[in-house]
Amino acid sequence: MTKEEIIEFTKFSGLGMLLEIGGMYKCLEHFAKLVAEKEREECAKLCEALSNTEANMNKTWRNGCKSSVDAIRARGQE
Repeated sequence: MTKEEIIEFTKFSGLGMLLEIGGMYKCLEHFAKLVAEKEREECAKLCEALSNTEANMNKTWRNGCKSSVDAIRARGQE
């Protein structure tokens, strides 16, 4: 998430006044990263679950799900 996006979301959420408090941007940036990290992990877990279902014997599907898991988790390493 970019600095501009964090600022935009902060203003949209009604927390824009926090940007005026010294050093608060770093806290908001850290919070945004934690939220994004949690959401990515939940998406990755969902893809893993879809790839591991008994009814899902299609290898291409399973490989696609596993590739999605890898791609989602890699976004957190950027």
